[in-house]
Amino acid sequence: MKDIRPGTVYIIGAGPGDPELLTIRGQHILEHADLVVYADSLVNPELLAYCQSGAEVVTSSDRDLQDIVGVMTKGAQSGKVVARLHSGDPAIYGAMAEQIQALRAQEVPFEIVPGVSAVFAAAAVIERELTVPGESQTVILTRVQGRASQVPASASLESLARHQATVAIFLSAALGHKVSRELQAAGHSPDALVCIVYRATWEDQQIVWSTVARLAEDLRTAGIHRQALILVGPAITHDGLQRSRLYDEAFGHLFRRPKGPKP
Repeated sequence: MKDIRPGTVYIIGAGPGDPELLTIRGQHILEHADLVVYADSLVNPELLAYCQSGAEVVTSSDRDLQDIVGVMTKGAQSGKVVARLHSGDPAIYGAMAEQIQALRAQEVPFEIVPGVSAVFAAAAVIERELTVPGESQTVILTRVQGRASQVPASASLESLARHQATVAIFLSAALGHKVSRELQAAGHSPDALVCIVYRATWEDQQIVWSTVARLAEDLRTAGIHRQALILVGPAITHDGLQRSRLYDEAFGHLFRRPKGPKP
């Protein structure tokens, strides 16, 4: 097992919700952590069962950046193993960069432990591959602009959705009308399938199949306004109609000879 070092902050991706989707590395750190700072509004509290008896647990939903970094810095500088528990993977909409910058300024050592992103959990629960040969070989992870986010015009949903790739839209369930308008402006048919996945892998998970035109209405009917991912694009619509060449018996490569004429 890789060393767990006192005086270090471990920024851990907690995964999408199901406690069993935490990585083994993340679990080991929680088992040794003296201080756990966790995103209580997003992270499943069942993950705290991995913590050792006597570990201090601090919530972050009621704190600003200065408070959070202050708690982590004080803990690390006093020789504690500090776990900062984020939802999903901290590299995706985790506000991780600003925390790293602050820790570096204080010369506090840290390690990032990746987690299972909600986009992959959502694909799993709806039984879809996001990259389907002949349909889409590109996945775009994005969000629409809201109160807490500034999205450059060049990276607007309308601009990105013109690629007709698989698009995973985070943090936008409360902005269904805006998502619908921008998808249609990008050329998506009003009747194109859209999948809404609320709290993927949680016990109260919901899967709602909608269309580009009905998206806002179906979000409202389902009572979903946060913690949901919106998936749209050819791979979502067609459910993998074309086989990959990778496992075609007539396709040879470094590890396998072809059995028949080339496809």
